[in-house]
Amino acid sequence: MRVYFDNAATTPLDPRVLNLMIEKLREIHGNPSSIHHLGRSSRNEIEMARKTVAQAIGASTGEIFFTSGGTESNNFALKCAVRDLGVNTIITSPIEHHCILHTAECLQKYNGIDLQLVKIDPLGRVIMDDLISKLQKAKGKTLVSLMHANNEIGTIANITQIGEICREHGAYFHSDTIQTIGHFPINVNNLNISFLSGSAHKFHGPKGVGFIYINSDNLLKPFIDGGGQERNMRGGTENLHGIIALGKALEIAINELEERKAKILSVREYMKSKLVETIPDVKFNGVQEDPFLYTVLSVSFPPGPKTELMPLALDIAGICASGGSACSSGSEKGSHVINTIGELKGHKTIRFSFSHFNTKEEVDFAMEKIAEMFELVS
Repeated sequence: MRVYFDNAATTPLDPRVLNLMIEKLREIHGNPSSIHHLGRSSRNEIEMARKTVAQAIGASTGEIFFTSGGTESNNFALKCAVRDLGVNTIITSPIEHHCILHTAECLQKYNGIDLQLVKIDPLGRVIMDDLISKLQKAKGKTLVSLMHANNEIGTIANITQIGEICREHGAYFHSDTIQTIGHFPINVNNLNISFLSGSAHKFHGPKGVGFIYINSDNLLKPFIDGGGQERNMRGGTENLHGIIALGKALEIAINELEERKAKILSVREYMKSKLVETIPDVKFNGVQEDPFLYTVLSVSFPPGPKTELMPLALDIAGICASGGSACSSGSEKGSHVINTIGELKGHKTIRFSFSHFNTKEEVDFAMEKIAEMFELVS
């Protein structure tokens, strides 16, 4: 048996999305920029997907642009804000995804922007007083970039409050919502937000396609120059079938949101209770009371025979989980998120992340293997 508990890294493709992709791959192959029938048919499919995304987050279709995924969308927001909007200060946090932190560091090195890291409490929450203080001291135009939910520990940021703080201080606000799109209701009409990022493979769509919401108040130049696709904001022939699949996956995710949430929460809480019963001194990282990212359970395991090698031991046992973000799982420095919030001496963090495809039977299988690792089998 093999159990997949790494859905924060990527989710399996929904069979309905796969079937639609296969159907469209067979039927439609025209270049969306061509003016003939096949081209127009392809263009229509893209615009229908754009409408789906826009409706899902309360945006207008003119504010949605398709990209290759979350990393490009986040780069798009930060780099265009500096280049086109005159931003010279970026405020972010030390526990953001690396595609935010490394992009901000690049802008600091090559564009001379002032990079500020807001303080985080031990549960991974933004300390709002420090954010306000940094905004008050910032000189020139400022962009605040803070993720909606942390991909490693599941702590949720109050993006409504952050947006209002940014409004009060005249700052732009970008949020990486890659872990929350399709899992939480998000309406940009209720948020003071300039940019928002999403990625299909986090809500059971394909890899290699995502989107960025750009508030229509922000006038940007093309991020990628070329043939003028995406209303001249991103050159290059569109990932037609990926975009179609993204739209379908998001439509299904929104329609089934509450049903999926209930099932995932049930599995997550079942595993959490089993861990507490089975492993003495087990701890959990991040906020554990609503609101939190219910797809993620970050577990701090106590010292044991296989604690240090747990990711490998789990894999050998048939359990797919991770030590943190999949994008930095091979780093010798370990997780920058766990290093920031602090980890108990000798403990090892494993992130289990769930989808509605997971079951309590899979949890039972995993717990049996974990108990064996800690030599707790009677």
